[in-house]
Amino acid sequence: MKKQTKKGAAASRDERRMQQVFHALSAPPRRAILKYLAASSLTAGEISSRFDMAKPSVSQHLTILKTAGLVSRDKRGQYVHYALVKQTVETALMGLLTDLGAMPPAAEDKPLAEQDPSSPTAGRARKSGVATETDLPPAEKPAPAQMSMF
Repeated sequence: MKKQTKKGAAASRDERRMQQVFHALSAPPRRAILKYLAASSLTAGEISSRFDMAKPSVSQHLTILKTAGLVSRDKRGQYVHYALVKQTVETALMGLLTDLGAMPPAAEDKPLAEQDPSSPTAGRARKSGVATETDLPPAEKPAPAQMSMF
């Protein structure tokens, strides 16, 4: 059996992590959990109350998401709070786009906001590491929805 070098072992580890991420993303309940966590962190009880399934099943989905690195756990007193790890999601999707040839390889290691240094928002996004809606130039912002009092 051929001995793996450190570089080969790291590539294998990265490949396994990517497989875990996409396996975690393959189930609709796990994607729904990630959608809820994108808005705010939630306790396991708050998450399970949003689903019509047993609490152990929700716990199993949370374990898969945690193992893939898509969510983080923070124990506060008797409650465990879960939060989305946006960096893992971004890295996985950027890696997929690069593998498919939809993204140039030079941009693969940079966060989304830093890929175009001439962008007027690159400096603001670089500070936080994530581009937000407020970082978009005024022409690209979506129009606010019309609200009625009645």
